[in-house]
Amino acid sequence: MTQLLKQVLPEERSLKESVHPAVPQQRASINMIPIVLASVLIASAIGCGTPPIEPLTSRVVNGVNAKPHSWPWQISLQYERDGVWRHTCGGSLIAANWVMTAAHCINTKFSYRVFVGKHNLVEDEAGSKAILPEQIIVHEKWNPIFVAFGNDIALIKLSEPVTLSDQVQLACLPPAGTVLDNLSPCYITGWGRLYTGGPIADQLQQALMPVADHATCSKPDWWGIAVRTTMVCAGGDGIVAGCNGDSGGPLNCQNADGAWEVHGIASFVSGLGCNFIRKPTVFTRVSAFNDWIDQVM
Repeated sequence: MTQLLKQVLPEERSLKESVHPAVPQQRASINMIPIVLASVLIASAIGCGTPPIEPLTSRVVNGVNAKPHSWPWQISLQYERDGVWRHTCGGSLIAANWVMTAAHCINTKFSYRVFVGKHNLVEDEAGSKAILPEQIIVHEKWNPIFVAFGNDIALIKLSEPVTLSDQVQLACLPPAGTVLDNLSPCYITGWGRLYTGGPIADQLQQALMPVADHATCSKPDWWGIAVRTTMVCAGGDGIVAGCNGDSGGPLNCQNADGAWEVHGIASFVSGLGCNFIRKPTVFTRVSAFNDWIDQVM
């Protein structure tokens, strides 16, 4: 994302490129842009967050191609326009028929599908499947005009359950109320732009993004009052960040037992650029919404 929120509009692009759904104009003065379960018990069960194909985690700093299908809960949310399906956001498979994504990814003008088991968006891949939604539920307190109000979360009920495989697995969710320590090592994954104004990735990308705790992220020269305790920040070094097309995708953090938990849903970055120093990528903090997720599902 390279523009202010009020300028983020759908683009005419092929499936291999990422576009954002239309968003109403931003009236707040904050310079930001969206970057664009059974129950929680199921998503927290033994077996979630343990990919059969182990991801690359050897201190990867800059974004790199992920090992194919090593983040098997990652989905591509796509919308149809003029007979063409277009990637717009990421998301996380949290139950066989439920996907978690960002509220700002959803626009009622469009029809959507969820692609599971994908690594390369422009190739046919064994084990991948496109599924239409049965229902899309956006958080009732989400306000697209004021991103900093939070509640940037949505759930998508699939029209049919997926079959779990090496390519398709469930994400774990963190326990309710979990707050990550400063500098906790987490990984963002997605098909977003490789840098501000740069090309869209064909292959799923991953990057190490240490958490910036609320005390740090809310400093005046960071995000200040734009970040709430229902959010989690990661990055901020001016080098690695989420970008256009990463919206709705997961912030993956490994727990003490070795399982990966999705602690964040990519929400917004600075309007000054995706990789702006002391403006880390801001995510919806999943552990602040466990009750809401349970109620919806």
